[in-house]
Amino acid sequence: MKKKIQFSLVYRDMWQSSGKFQPRKDQLERIAPVIIDMGCFARVETNGGAFEQVNLLAGENPNAAVRAFCKPFNEAGIKTHMLDRGLNALRMYPVPDDVRALQYKVKHAQGVDIPRIFCGLNDTRNIIPSIKWALEAGMTPQATLCITTSPVHTVEYYSAIADEVIAAGALEICLKDMAGIGQPALLGALTKSIKTKHPDVIIQYHGHSGPGLSMASILEVCNNGGDIIDTAIEPLSWGKVHPDIISVQSMLKNEGFDVPDINMNAYMKARSLTQEFIDDWLGYFINPGNKHMSSLLLGCGLPGGMMGSMMADLAGIHSVINKTLKAKGQPELSTDDMLVRLFDEVAYVWPRVGYPPLVTPFSQYVKNIALMNLLTIAQGKGRFVMMDDSMWGMILGKSGRIPGEICQELKDLAAKQGREFTDADPHTLIPNALDDFRKEMDENGWEYGPDDEELYELAMHPEQYRNYKSGQAKKNFLADLQKAKDAKMGSKLTPEQLSAFKHAKADAMVAPVKGQVYWEFNGDGECAPTVEPFIGKEYNEGDVFCYIQAPWGEIVQIDAALGGKLVEINARQGSKVQKGDVLAYIERPHAE
Repeated sequence: MKKKIQFSLVYRDMWQSSGKFQPRKDQLERIAPVIIDMGCFARVETNGGAFEQVNLLAGENPNAAVRAFCKPFNEAGIKTHMLDRGLNALRMYPVPDDVRALQYKVKHAQGVDIPRIFCGLNDTRNIIPSIKWALEAGMTPQATLCITTSPVHTVEYYSAIADEVIAAGALEICLKDMAGIGQPALLGALTKSIKTKHPDVIIQYHGHSGPGLSMASILEVCNNGGDIIDTAIEPLSWGKVHPDIISVQSMLKNEGFDVPDINMNAYMKARSLTQEFIDDWLGYFINPGNKHMSSLLLGCGLPGGMMGSMMADLAGIHSVINKTLKAKGQPELSTDDMLVRLFDEVAYVWPRVGYPPLVTPFSQYVKNIALMNLLTIAQGKGRFVMMDDSMWGMILGKSGRIPGEICQELKDLAAKQGREFTDADPHTLIPNALDDFRKEMDENGWEYGPDDEELYELAMHPEQYRNYKSGQAKKNFLADLQKAKDAKMGSKLTPEQLSAFKHAKADAMVAPVKGQVYWEFNGDGECAPTVEPFIGKEYNEGDVFCYIQAPWGEIVQIDAALGGKLVEINARQGSKVQKGDVLAYIERPHAE
């Protein structure tokens, strides 16, 4: 028999790769003992990444959820692990050193054993400080290699990074194949290279199912010395998520590996509970497209978990581009036309911005540059016209060292705009912040919480935490949930029932993202700065209501829901709004 292979259940990532929210604390407490009863998992991913942010958005305390979910696994001897974005910690933008250092003390106290530390650029300067802080807090640091396929991402490239982080104290290595586009042969060769030099270092493989390579990659990793494989369970396995534990266990068992058996009664109960959570409320925020695999992902290299948000972004740009084309007398584009153009544009942009691995937040930056390029190309302005500071920050090196070469066109554009490239250590550019957050806690009379976990939460997610404490987050969430339920219910009604439903109440038009409000675009696709709707204006179902230009450049189209009469405007033309703000109210007449 071949070596022993262990399995990890990525319960957090299952949800994040499927939809917007995570299960509530009470739901996590219900399913934890069932996961333990399955008897096949040596590890469970309990939190990290978007987990805490989306809990705050739902008006829930993430600290209580992490403690409650970790406790039964700690007691059963099952290791818990979390996703940690290195320089960005648990959010999308850089975090000060003192907040990052506090994170490991808090998470260890809450019952998390292993932080999976990654940098989207594989810049070890963003990983090594976290290794040090994790060790000091008593955690087991797992350093991560973000896997992609490009001319610069070779076995030698990754092996050198592994050597450096292991020398810095990493006890484990994760091969994070976030888009599932890592080629099996490369992953096998890389595993062998690391194991040959560092036989005692544990290697864990994390691969998404989207493009269809993950099962072959798992086999190559295991045959070359891998130790632990990330898996999922139904009804969220496969699609853009992860391979199912049943299939992975069967494949490796028949290959001769020593793998644990699965308690199928417990599996079916966990499956049923997960479906119950979906039916209860989480399913209202799951994009059905994320249940499907797509070979198209191989061409663009974008993570499968991004597909839902990407399609929403594309819809807004699509309508603006078609309006521009129509004004020029040119044929409009179908959704499929736009999708192919976007994938092609990502393939064009990616090498020119230096082949950053397409993982959060750099996958979003590259996708956003491509989206904006499609718009400005249609307007006849060319490429790289609409790029915000975040996109430029990646290109200029403020987030870390780009693995490839920035194209000359962007270098020239940066010089023209007075932008400077930097090779400074990214974390040295961010001042410490905990003292300011302590002051805010004190002024508000807020408790720091056990092990300073509430202080940490404010410092990590300031905007979301303040909304959580004020109760606004819960109100916004309940409004979003009701809107989602109403939309689903309306789709099931007969035409007569639907007519009555449409006229049941007025709609609050809520901003889905933060940004700047524009009520109309000129024919050439430019924002019309003086146009504003009038009170009493009538809208039909599906009419464009307004647009929001997000800070990173995306133009998000807001539809007029089920139509009606505009009775109140809360956001003026050009005003800046936060996600969840009410833009206006549309009142529909009562059914006769």
